[in-house]
Amino acid sequence: MFNNFFNKERKEDLDKGLEKTKSSFFEKVARTVAGKSKVDEEVLDSLEEVLISSDVGVDTTIKIIERIEARVSRDKYVNTGELNEILRDEIVQMIEENNTVDLEDYELPSEHRPCVILVVGVNGVGKTTTIGKLASQYHNKGYYVVLGAADTFRAAAVDQLKIWSERVGCDFYSKGMNTDPAAVAYETVKYAQKRGAGVVIIDTAGRLHTKVGLMKELSKIHRSIGKALDGAPHEVLLVLDASTGQNAVEQAKHFTKATDVTSLALTKLDGTAKGGVVIGITDEFKIPIKYIGVGEAIHHLQIFNKREFVDSFFKTS
Repeated sequence: MFNNFFNKERKEDLDKGLEKTKSSFFEKVARTVAGKSKVDEEVLDSLEEVLISSDVGVDTTIKIIERIEARVSRDKYVNTGELNEILRDEIVQMIEENNTVDLEDYELPSEHRPCVILVVGVNGVGKTTTIGKLASQYHNKGYYVVLGAADTFRAAAVDQLKIWSERVGCDFYSKGMNTDPAAVAYETVKYAQKRGAGVVIIDTAGRLHTKVGLMKELSKIHRSIGKALDGAPHEVLLVLDASTGQNAVEQAKHFTKATDVTSLALTKLDGTAKGGVVIGITDEFKIPIKYIGVGEAIHHLQIFNKREFVDSFFKTS
């Protein structure tokens, strides 16, 4: 009963967080089928525009349209009233085919202790806040958590991470401003090992994805962590702001080239009508989306469940 309560609360938060995206998307779909009785070429052309304008992405949109075209050709006559359900089915199948694994809980990506998680992303995407919320979840599960402040270029970033560590009740490692980020990352792991920590989460600078030198530095940090602990980092989590739509896709392209990104977190879904980017990103990168942000509170960082997401997206009441 207790778990059912929290599952219900989580679903309600997800429904609310996707309201802007759903409202925008289904208003456009409704206009597409207005006055039409069947799904024909004109409806599909309009639907293609709707999907692209909802930040699903051009390549993913084409795949979805081709799937629906095949279905229309097979079934000969498809009523426009069935369009939402057909869309839902095809999107579920597409996500199922991609490299997404639904977690049951906040599970660590490795049996190694400490488990080292490197978090990357540009400024303003909610990276440090995501780290704080993750730290809270792991701390509540009984892990000794260490946060490492390897964003040494901005005093505000170090201060914000320290505040989160105090709020959560976890440990914190920093060498202050203008120190070598790779050295901080290395020493954070060593510090955590000495204290028998279970989880290390390392923040990095919100480096601009267009700066080649800074992206090389990210690779250096990755290598430095590996020198401190063989096989680490065990996870590289890229945080993206869903409200930036296709810009988030571009950031993902650059970061996946700079380091071995193993998972994604999409933040700020509650404040945007561009939630369709979730569909495009899962299709294009085949990297698991592990977390989505649907609000400000700590529990609003949710584990991504593809079926729950699609069900909520297409929920009409």
